[in-house]
Amino acid sequence: MKTAFRIAAILIPAVLLLACRPDSDEIVYGLQAHAFANSAWFDPVNLGSAINTESNEANATFSHNELRLYFVSNRPGGFGGTDIWVAERQCIGCPWEAPVNLGAAINTAAAEGSPSLSADNRLLFFFSARPGGAGGADIYVSHRAAGNPAAEDWGSPVNLGPDLNTAGAEQGSYYVREGGAGTAVLYFNRGGDLYRAAVSNEGVPLEAAVPAAELNDPVAADQKVSVSTNGHELLLSTTRVGGLGNFDIWASTRGNPHDPWSTPSHVEGAVNTPDIDSQPHLSRDGRTLIFTSSRPGGSGGTDLWMATRRQGGN
Repeated sequence: MKTAFRIAAILIPAVLLLACRPDSDEIVYGLQAHAFANSAWFDPVNLGSAINTESNEANATFSHNELRLYFVSNRPGGFGGTDIWVAERQCIGCPWEAPVNLGAAINTAAAEGSPSLSADNRLLFFFSARPGGAGGADIYVSHRAAGNPAAEDWGSPVNLGPDLNTAGAEQGSYYVREGGAGTAVLYFNRGGDLYRAAVSNEGVPLEAAVPAAELNDPVAADQKVSVSTNGHELLLSTTRVGGLGNFDIWASTRGNPHDPWSTPSHVEGAVNTPDIDSQPHLSRDGRTLIFTSSRPGGSGGTDLWMATRRQGGN
């Protein structure tokens, strides 16, 4: 096992600026994401006391319309370990309302983390260390109950089985339909390396997971990716040489979703610090980055921070 992998224990265990607008279609988001790729990030801002507490907040993901933020916390009021919570806002640019726990259908006394939603908000992927899995932590999928798509009414989680889960710990789940492909890809990390597998529209693995070899460093801990809507840009957190010390966020690109990813490069600017900067999540238009950080200026433990960028880096 990679020696740097133990650094991950510092994180969660086992583990805006636009006006209100309706959802845009996939093509528009893809064009926007392409325009923002490789642009410079502005200085990050803390998401504030509506989201962050003296406990640990981490591992965030947006809903399709960016009006809901799913994240992980060990704050009081949960079921034990780390739980998945959700906060809402009325429009992009509106303040976040008080987060609520996703409840007993998703959370247990064990650790839950790495929430990731399908674009239609029907599927929720996450990892859990609950009893009954294959090992220390497994990847699960839950289907939103039929009816009101706005309701947090999630069905019983389904273990994704031996094609993904092993006696080790599988974490860092991230679901994406890369560039509008017919099937989706699920990324996750195991033992300090990144893996991926094709999954069906219902979240069922279509093949055994394989290492994302071009993204992995032989000695560092690589974890938690986020992929742009068009499949051309990927962010990951890693402890590899060339960072500022601890987990940093790195970027990789490719010409189309069928190409291999480029060798990751360090994201320059204020996104990374000598403290923990990890678990990136890109908005669908590629303009906003939510990530986990233990940098000064937070509420305590790890906090969620946000950075934005302009088209073309201007």
